[in-house]
Amino acid sequence: MVEDRITDGRRIAQLLASELTGLERGALADVAIVDADTDVEPTPEGAVAYRVTHGESEVAVVRVTPATARLTVRADIRGVPDRDDVTVEGDTLVAHSGAAVKGLVDALVETLDAYSGH
Repeated sequence: MVEDRITDGRRIAQLLASELTGLERGALADVAIVDADTDVEPTPEGAVAYRVTHGESEVAVVRVTPATARLTVRADIRGVPDRDDVTVEGDTLVAHSGAAVKGLVDALVETLDAYSGH
């Protein structure tokens, strides 16, 4: 069986947004996607697709390149996934495939939990 691997940055960012807003439990219950640019054109340096808020605070920005989605977190990232399709660049988790989205969500949840005292 052949599985299609999603490697389009805009599609990866869409999957990430769906996961962040669709789970609605724990730390994700207070997460929202704001300032979404549904027509964002990926750029090599990463065009802003949307911002992620938790309650009243902006906690992350998602940028898209042609082949990745980049989640830049405004805190020290906790629970960095040990996956071949996720890389870390400073305060940014880079998803190289759609399958990497779960790892980014888990890391954001762990980060939010750490900073909100859960």
